[in-house]
Amino acid sequence: MKAIMVMYDSLNLHMLQPYGCNWTITPNFCRLAERSVRFDNSYVGSMPCMPARRELHTGRFNFFHRSWGPMEPYDDSMPEILKNNGIYTHLISDHMHYWEDGGATYHTRYSSWEISRGQEGDPWKAEVGADFEGTTVFKGQLAGLSRPSHRRGMTQDQVNRRYMDTEEKTSQAVTFSAGLDFINRNHEEDNWFLQIETFDPHEPFYTLPADKALYPYHFTGDEDPNANTDWPPYAPVEEDANTVQNVRYDYAALLSKCDRYLGKVLDLMDEYDLWKDTMLIVNTDHGFLLGEHGWWGKAAMPVYEELAHVPLFIYDPRRPQLCNTNRKALVQTIDLAPTLLEFFNIDIPKDMQGKPLTGVMDDDAPVRDYAVFGFFGSQVNITDGRYLYLCSGTSPEVQLYEYTLMPCRMRGMFAPALLKEAELAEPFTFTKGCRLLKTKASPYRVDTTKTGSALYDLSKDNDTNILPEHPEVAARMTEAVRQAMIESDAPAEAFERMGFTH
Repeated sequence: MKAIMVMYDSLNLHMLQPYGCNWTITPNFCRLAERSVRFDNSYVGSMPCMPARRELHTGRFNFFHRSWGPMEPYDDSMPEILKNNGIYTHLISDHMHYWEDGGATYHTRYSSWEISRGQEGDPWKAEVGADFEGTTVFKGQLAGLSRPSHRRGMTQDQVNRRYMDTEEKTSQAVTFSAGLDFINRNHEEDNWFLQIETFDPHEPFYTLPADKALYPYHFTGDEDPNANTDWPPYAPVEEDANTVQNVRYDYAALLSKCDRYLGKVLDLMDEYDLWKDTMLIVNTDHGFLLGEHGWWGKAAMPVYEELAHVPLFIYDPRRPQLCNTNRKALVQTIDLAPTLLEFFNIDIPKDMQGKPLTGVMDDDAPVRDYAVFGFFGSQVNITDGRYLYLCSGTSPEVQLYEYTLMPCRMRGMFAPALLKEAELAEPFTFTKGCRLLKTKASPYRVDTTKTGSALYDLSKDNDTNILPEHPEVAARMTEAVRQAMIESDAPAEAFERMGFTH
């Protein structure tokens, strides 16, 4: 048996034709839907990028205990478990966060791995003295350019694009080329897992003219034709309706490129008849706001439906009759690790909270009543498929702590000043008896508990907070959040911050 995962970053469910979008061009996602099970209620867990990937490995929530960070020594890693049980695992990715301090222990869990460079502000090509040139249509981004780190990122991206001026040089093309090469060379072999993972369609939405030509860009007036429109900031929308639509076309152009490369994988599935023995999973880490709720991006606002509700497709060769099937049961990112382990007939570690999705695929058998998700140190969000509740708690002033043996975040290690104050905390139920460093924490980007709790009816209008009219729903969902925290062995101060008893 074999398995292929095609993973995207920031893939919007509501921009895909199989999920009802009527204007984007995604024929290969439609083709995929015809061969697979489409999950209509798939939700994230821990956000954003690397926290989601830690869940992909470990099958358990991590946002109650720490923010963005590496795999921990006590983590159960699905690719490593496969590797240790005779399944060859290979990662191919252009996701630059794997090669930073905060993601440095993920790719080494695989049997082998390949990287391609140049996405976003990846410090790739060197041009000493280069500085950001041009203008931007985004007021929030313009303000951010005064920060050296933001300006460096924009500058590096401009430099990188000079080396990706043809299709075959772009990061996604290089990534998928390597993935296709792996399939071509190994399709007759057995017992392997291939993860083809591209940073696209994460911002910036860089595409070449052929993809842009698919959509009717319609800026009007005196806009600067050289202004940046493909890299929205994580900020409130201050731009006009034409700009918002133009950005959506930028995203759609990159989405259509993602679709084309997905088609190349499907072509090889057809050519080698891999459908007879190969599981195919197509997934993402989270969504992205393209003006909805008055916001660009993610991480600076509450975790709205457009961020949390994500596309998921699975083809299981043991269930070929389930082609073109959709399922309504609530599933989450934490379910993917146990699903793959079950497929390869490997025992699922006791610390994995996710469930194999075989029963959901067979007859929509539920694996949970609620999906819980969020950023570390912020609101704890929950849905039952009908309602979405953003639970802010009652005591946001309570100090939070991060628990780790790998003191890194995103692009850097914890500062010595912070580590000097670290304590040694007793083990949690899932840390294999290891005590952890306990360090003072700050919320990721912004503490959305300060926005207050909100309740949305997903069957109607998820822009309208109906909390005042339905306190009984909020009470039920709040108790479900508390239970999820108990099951995750969340630290005591997290309960205090939310106003819960343990």
